[in-house]
Amino acid sequence: MILVVAWLLQFVAGRLIGIFRRYMTRRASGADETRRIDTVASALRSLAAVIVVLVGGMLALSELGISIAPVLATAGVAGIAIAFGAQSLIKDYFTGFFLLVEDQIRQGDVVEIAGRSGEVEEVTLRYVRLRDGDGYVHFVPNGEIKVVSNRTRTHAYANIDVGVPDDANVEAIFQAMREVGAGLQADPKFGPLTLGETEILGVDRWELWGMMLRCRMRVLPHERDSVRREFTRRLASEFQKRGLRSA
Repeated sequence: MILVVAWLLQFVAGRLIGIFRRYMTRRASGADETRRIDTVASALRSLAAVIVVLVGGMLALSELGISIAPVLATAGVAGIAIAFGAQSLIKDYFTGFFLLVEDQIRQGDVVEIAGRSGEVEEVTLRYVRLRDGDGYVHFVPNGEIKVVSNRTRTHAYANIDVGVPDDANVEAIFQAMREVGAGLQADPKFGPLTLGETEILGVDRWELWGMMLRCRMRVLPHERDSVRREFTRRLASEFQKRGLRSA
């Protein structure tokens, strides 16, 4: 009966968390809040499973005639000894808790943490699971996370660099960049992905081979690369039309 009740509690907890997730998703104002809700729901499921297994296991041992008082006493003494060697594990859980509370990482975000970068597939109190651009999966313990660089929060910038000769007509190239950006904003496919006009940053550096010009557009977080590629393609066509040269 204890095992059956434990299974029912786990089932009910899963259903309640699912109802909570759907309710909050309907009230969410955007994709960012939806990803945060999914992240919290996943952590709650893991926490509920741990609690049910611990309580159900102790009750089952008691019914089998195994006194849990010595087990708890032993666990208390062993816990003190283990705590000195498990500080990193405790640190993982504390850091994971604050990562969720402070909303630093959500499922679906593209982040750089502990020297690894990729898309967040799972966030738990113990670790963060990332998948990088090559498809490799990295499990990063939360205790190893010192700085979180979130590349997909609110908005991103699509930076476009163009190398040109020393004698290039810089103002004509800047005008071409503005017109290409305006064309992207008017495009039915790429227009909704942009969040602002083209910003001309000017001459980024001057080398022996020529100059590097840079502009950027503010775009939706996950669309930076797609907008940058399309902007570069259109700018190359615009260079051919205007007879401009790149380095």
